[in-house]
Amino acid sequence: MSQVLRESAIGILTAGMPTRSLHGTSPVTTFGPKACMLQNPHAVMHIQDPASQRLTWNKPPKSVLVIKKIQDASLLQPFKELCVFLTEKNMIVYVERKVLADPVIQADESFAAVIQKFCTFREDLDDISNRVDFIICLGGDGTLLYASSLFQKSVPPVMSFHLGSLGFLTPFNFDTYQSQVTQIIEGNAAIILRSRLRVVKESREKNARVDKKGIIMTKGDSEGSRKAMQYQVLNEVVVDRGPFSYLSNVDLFLDGHLITTVQGDGVIVSTPTGSTAYAVAAGASMIHPNVPAIMITPICPHSLSFRPIVVPAGVELKIMLSRDSRNTAWVSFDGRKRQEICHGDNITITTSCFPVPSICFQDPVNDWFESLAQCLHWNVRKKQNYLSSKEDVF
Repeated sequence: MSQVLRESAIGILTAGMPTRSLHGTSPVTTFGPKACMLQNPHAVMHIQDPASQRLTWNKPPKSVLVIKKIQDASLLQPFKELCVFLTEKNMIVYVERKVLADPVIQADESFAAVIQKFCTFREDLDDISNRVDFIICLGGDGTLLYASSLFQKSVPPVMSFHLGSLGFLTPFNFDTYQSQVTQIIEGNAAIILRSRLRVVKESREKNARVDKKGIIMTKGDSEGSRKAMQYQVLNEVVVDRGPFSYLSNVDLFLDGHLITTVQGDGVIVSTPTGSTAYAVAAGASMIHPNVPAIMITPICPHSLSFRPIVVPAGVELKIMLSRDSRNTAWVSFDGRKRQEICHGDNITITTSCFPVPSICFQDPVNDWFESLAQCLHWNVRKKQNYLSSKEDVF
């Protein structure tokens, strides 16, 4: 699909009124300017068997974005080795400008010639969405979340190396990076489509103005205008009580119907990918990323019966401060962009049609269970001793 057609399709999805489905919007299968998912002719549903989702290229990839965890000296050598390897393969390497501001990198004279070949950008200022063919992350799970935040529409395929602390979302070991990166460039890899949440925060603002960063203005009531900001969220949206000592008191709507009022420290709305992050720490179940769903998890609810729930991916959730709330609340998106929620504000959450195509080490199923075992030590227990026939059963 050409870039013009791809942009046209995006315009139809955002401007039109798509048919509602409990499976949510059908995700795009083109990622960046050149990558797409290899179609399976035997697939019955529009959601393919996770084990059959394969990456392929419409054209050979020529550009790569390298994301490195900031302020981590242990990543400097892997970063340099990878960049040298990519430039030797005649790849156009994109690097964020603040990464190159590291004094150790600037002081390395042997690396200066490689830096001259880089294309640099600045977050929130430069648009690289149509320039990057795939992404390589060096660090922990936070680097994948950061990569997701850079692309508010179609996301290029992401390859994540485990060079951080936890590494639940980073399946690749850097020791064999040359063969693994070469394999990706050749288009031989399994991918998992990690769904994201499309979040719109609408707030009342008396002196609002149009902004170049995407603030959408609508006419409000007599108290002032309203502005709306849109976010693509990979893990979770967290609404909490912030610095206040009172319980948070927020109303939760599902498809326009009030389903409950959250009274507690807050509420987490997460994707299946985010179910193994903050949500699982708050008592939620872990959901495989290929399951089309949205999870709602209360944070320390003042109720013995408020348990986490899973709703279909196609629903629309809305969160607002209750009219009788004693204080405001605060919201964050994947742990970033933290801001206050006041009376009259609302947050609308739906499943995005722009997932993050994460490249697998083996396949979506084996990688997930391997992460559960290695990172979270899921169901680790000392084995029960074998009972011989001579021993008494009682």
